Amino acid sequence: MKSDLAPEDNDAVKTDASATTQPTLEQKRTLRRVVSASFVGNFVEWFDYGVYGYFATTIAIVFFPESEDNLALLSTFAVFAVSFVVRPIGGFVWGHIGDKIGRRSALSISILIMSVSTFAIGLLPSFAVAGFLAPVLLLVVRLVQGFSAAGEYAGASAFLVEYAPPRRRGLYAAVVPASTATGLLLGSVLAAVLSATLSDGQLESWGWRLPFFLAAPMGLIGRYIRTRLEDTPAFRELAQQDEVIKAPVFAMFRDHWRPLLISMCAVLLNAVGFYVVLTYMPTYLTTELGYGATESFVATTIALVTYIGFILLTGLASDRFGRKRMLIIASVTFIVLTVPAFMLLDAGGFTLVVLVEIGLGAMLTLNDGTLPSFLAEMFPTRIRYTGFAVSFNVSNALFGGTAPFMATLLIGLTDSHLAPGWYLMAAAAVCLCAVICAKETFHKPLRDV
Repeated sequence: MKSDLAPEDNDAVKTDASATTQPTLEQKRTLRRVVSASFVGNFVEWFDYGVYGYFATTIAIVFFPESEDNLALLSTFAVFAVSFVVRPIGGFVWGHIGDKIGRRSALSISILIMSVSTFAIGLLPSFAVAGFLAPVLLLVVRLVQGFSAAGEYAGASAFLVEYAPPRRRGLYAAVVPASTATGLLLGSVLAAVLSATLSDGQLESWGWRLPFFLAAPMGLIGRYIRTRLEDTPAFRELAQQDEVIKAPVFAMFRDHWRPLLISMCAVLLNAVGFYVVLTYMPTYLTTELGYGATESFVATTIALVTYIGFILLTGLASDRFGRKRMLIIASVTFIVLTVPAFMLLDAGGFTLVVLVEIGLGAMLTLNDGTLPSFLAEMFPTRIRYTGFAVSFNVSNALFGGTAPFMATLLIGLTDSHLAPGWYLMAAAAVCLCAVICAKETFHKPLRDV
């Protein structure tokens, strides 16, 4: 599709660190369109993912046979985790497309696949209707979701970093986790409203399907916005100089294995923290601590609102103080404060639960607001999408998608409500070691990475 950007926009946003002049009106308009495209697309992708986590207890009843203890819930989270198995595969595929054909093409296709597959979840038959075919169909659709989501976070981050003014790459890249949290926020709000207004029978019969049906119109809007944009200046420059490589995956393993390994370990805190703090927490409060579903969703919703505000501040701080410093502070904070935070969750009332969730979310933003720019700057332009997508998705497949399952399993094995806190501490320790080994990149032009 022909872009609506004027010819002079092709050079509107430079990635050279020497560009210190204020952006023109056309440059500002271009940046606004870039931010909107990245925000809306990522918002849709992670709204879809969040809804599954927030309705986990209902989905367990709908798609799995009645069982004792928490077997059905474990089965629901197992399906959630298995869908992450295809994410490394998706990372290789979307990375190849993004580095060889263009960032915009990969992002436009991925959002379409995610929207269709999420809409399909709302149409699936229950276990009462289809028997064991129901969870099988759920697993298939979740695998498709996982494949499409593999290209979203990495692609949107690379897209924003390559368009952003040199000294604001951290702030612009922080739009990606902010849009992720906004998608989760909408999912949490809908879950709270539906759980408060519908009976258990209505929720299990048809109420849980409504959020999934929203995926189709939102996905079409996101795709339309993305197809109206030019690809990034950095990628267009690469293509014009005929420097686009045929096998970015091979080049990544051959020439950039060290930053790849560092990135995979640095993602660990985000992978575990994101899914424990922002998606698993309502289930934890309901099934482990005995809070009502509405109370649990309200607490998480409040935490998400504050998370969105904090994360943009963190992105801005990373532009001033550096990526390494912010990520080190985040890791140390989690190592020191996570278990005490879970102790407070177990001991306090609802008000204290809300405050603890806000605190955990704020701690997480120190990592999440910095990580997109950190990962994008770890790799040169010719393999940036691939390096980001592979490192991010491998860690999320191994530790992010399994986080709700592992939290539930560890609680059962240890008979301790603090088990998720210890698991978060371990992830933070690995992240800390990796970041210490990384080089600082926030002051470098992208072409010098």
